Amino acid sequence: MKRKLLTIVFALTAVVLYAQDNEFGIDAQLRTRGEHDNGAVIPLKEGQQSANYINERARLSFDFKRDNLQLKASVQHTGLWGEFDSSEPNGRATMVEAWAKMTFGEKLFVQAGRMQLAYDDERIFGAQDWGVNGCWHNAALLGYEYGHNRLHLIAAMNQEEPNNGDYYNGPVPYKNMQALWYHYKSDMIPLGVSLLALNTGYERGTENHGRTNYMQTYGTDITFRPMAWNVHGAFYYQMGKTSLRSVNAWLASGSIGFDFAPELSVSAGYDYMSGNDQNTKWSDTNHAFNALYGTSHKFFGAMDYFGNTVFWGLQDIQGMVKSKLFDKLQLQLNYHYLMTVQEVKQLGKRLGHEIDFQLSTELMKDVTLSAGYSTMLGTEAMDYVKNVSGSHDVWQDWAWIQLNINPRILFVKW
Repeated sequence: MKRKLLTIVFALTAVVLYAQDNEFGIDAQLRTRGEHDNGAVIPLKEGQQSANYINERARLSFDFKRDNLQLKASVQHTGLWGEFDSSEPNGRATMVEAWAKMTFGEKLFVQAGRMQLAYDDERIFGAQDWGVNGCWHNAALLGYEYGHNRLHLIAAMNQEEPNNGDYYNGPVPYKNMQALWYHYKSDMIPLGVSLLALNTGYERGTENHGRTNYMQTYGTDITFRPMAWNVHGAFYYQMGKTSLRSVNAWLASGSIGFDFAPELSVSAGYDYMSGNDQNTKWSDTNHAFNALYGTSHKFFGAMDYFGNTVFWGLQDIQGMVKSKLFDKLQLQLNYHYLMTVQEVKQLGKRLGHEIDFQLSTELMKDVTLSAGYSTMLGTEAMDYVKNVSGSHDVWQDWAWIQLNINPRILFVKW
């Protein structure tokens, strides 16, 4: 009798699970990148040796779907080869994703937990995937997506143990953040328009004497792709406060590209981030635009000389050629002419030229091999802006090779 009851229970469980249409998947990523650093990020000094190292990301992701419920969790270990002892029990392992998504009907959903926020061209919110760790936020997201329209309302708050009351002095660069993002994509014409309103709260002061200052970022991102053309424009304005200083800054970006064939495309663009002049004092209004959580590696040159904010402001005139040489081999060549917006003392605005070269190929399914070489031909103004004793007279370059293995190792549907 007991055996029959167990058989009935298992049968009913199987029927229920089948009826619920469950999905479970496991994805893995092993990304290993060797780098020859002869002046990336910071210019080398006279007589300074270059550095050679290998960094690695090992990530394992689990996702589950059932009807109107989706769960995802990802853990990863990152670091340099040799950074930890071979018998080190912990290393640098962390939970990078842990969120739940609940869908109500066909249009409305709620997502909460630790997640990536990547929107539009990743100018303000980006995954920052080139970095070994990536970028993640602890947030709640209310979304509405229907037809041509997508609307996301995001809220995030960070706090340490409540020993310090409401004062926050943790590693996350903001105490709280609220964002409203809207995107419209037309089917009649190849047009996409996004609007962003972002309010970011920064903690200032000391324990029991803290206060939160707020900076607002408003902007738009527009894409237009008629025929073989690719036109893109973006504009963002910042106001409010991050400290005692008021903020009045802006960013503008524009590019145009053309696909001569599926194997060959070219593009040209211009980026402008406002900045401060040499007479700006701490008590004055800050005019340096802050791209916040954007993917700067994508915009201002692969050598990462400039991040998401530059005191003097930044101008970048750029060109790109992308070609598919063979069936699975792609070549990309980028050029950047970099300048500040304001004069750098008596050194002018010209910072230098950066040339980036990249090759990538698919070795087999889920396995990609890529390599690159970059050089920066800097100026004396570059040495001053980077605020180091590096020398533009020293040859500055950077080379890398990367193996990325990213398979879905398990998928079950029942």
